[in-house]
Amino acid sequence: MLNFLLGATTGALMAAVATVAALRNPDVQVKMGIVRPEPVMIQTRRPDPVCPPPPPVQAHVQAGSPQVGQPDMLFARRRFWSVAP
Repeated sequence: MLNFLLGATTGALMAAVATVAALRNPDVQVKMGIVRPEPVMIQTRRPDPVCPPPPPVQAHVQAGSPQVGQPDMLFARRRFWSVAP
């Protein structure tokens, strides 16, 4: 008899927890009619992209650092390892 009472109590607690967990889900709330569904907003036009402002141009360049876009950058000797014996 005690096993039946403990089993029934456990089953009731599990059912209560499952019901509360399900009712906290927004989709279940809409299906059960507890909450009205929000109207779907469809965008008719994509928003224009916002470009970040260009970085300020530095007037001085550090000595020894190559500038971006120079052909020397690709074929510079210091770029490759020295493998002389």
